[in-house]
Amino acid sequence: MNVRRLIPATALTAAVALGATALTACSGTAGAAGTADGKLHVTASFYPLQFLAEQIGGDHVKVDTLTKPGVEPHDLEITPKQTGQLSESDVVLYLKSLQPAVDKAIAQSGVKNIVDAATLTKLEAHGTSGEEDHDHAAEGHDHAAEGHGHSHGEGGEDPHVWLDPAKYAEIAKGFGAALEKADPGHAADYKKNTDDLVAELGALDTEFKDGLKNTASRTFITTHSAFGYLAERYGLDQEGISGVDPESEPSPARMKELQAVAKKDNVTTVFFETLASDKTARTLAQDTGLRTDVLDPLEGITDKSQGADYFEVMRSNLKNLQKALGTK
Repeated sequence: MNVRRLIPATALTAAVALGATALTACSGTAGAAGTADGKLHVTASFYPLQFLAEQIGGDHVKVDTLTKPGVEPHDLEITPKQTGQLSESDVVLYLKSLQPAVDKAIAQSGVKNIVDAATLTKLEAHGTSGEEDHDHAAEGHDHAAEGHGHSHGEGGEDPHVWLDPAKYAEIAKGFGAALEKADPGHAADYKKNTDDLVAELGALDTEFKDGLKNTASRTFITTHSAFGYLAERYGLDQEGISGVDPESEPSPARMKELQAVAKKDNVTTVFFETLASDKTARTLAQDTGLRTDVLDPLEGITDKSQGADYFEVMRSNLKNLQKALGTK
């Protein structure tokens, strides 16, 4: 791609702002020259945004990710080389406050064209610190580990928006509009790819609504509170062993509380995930006589993932939830 194909950053900011997206740019022309094969160079902060960029960009983009497979996104450390590479990107797609190292690297890199996914949809608080340990979402309560919630967003918001297909679709629309403005020569293709992705996410949303409509229990226990948006969307109760920070340790009181919740709400399964430790989940399951299974927050794809991409893993999550909740 030639640098002339990128519109000036100031114009890009104004155009995308009109489309209610979140492209931040500085004055002047875009500083990146694209890739040698003429593709738009997009850097995504972690897997859900990488997948989205690949689906929407198609053959016209080269997508790199800062978070390699198998790395827990919250623990990411950015190398000086990666920071330097950011400045060579045509567009950077990230989720502000999810990964502090990424926020810092973006600020240091001087990259001009930035899309913050957190501004493309509404973030909410789910089991974060500063609440009374009970976040009443949908028709139930979303408990955080007392004293162990982690405030990712500027207002303590839960960043795990990609686990709600409807919110993920909102991010897709915003990023699609950003690509259309960044690379107007391929705007029609970006628009079509965005529409196709949004339609597929709509179908996934319907699968979850229908698949979780009638269950014996509405409560699930999981390692950390990553599924607040999903629970709220489909009328479930998320009980996180820890808060939205997967590294926080639950207190003995919280573990005792979860044992009572499991008995009261007919919980059958304690969920753990692929990129974080399953120690506390297995301990709770042993203490309560419950099963364990995987509920994947989709922060990365590895050989342990129950699927090769976002849609496959989300459908595996649906099947595991149906089994745990007792679909009727």
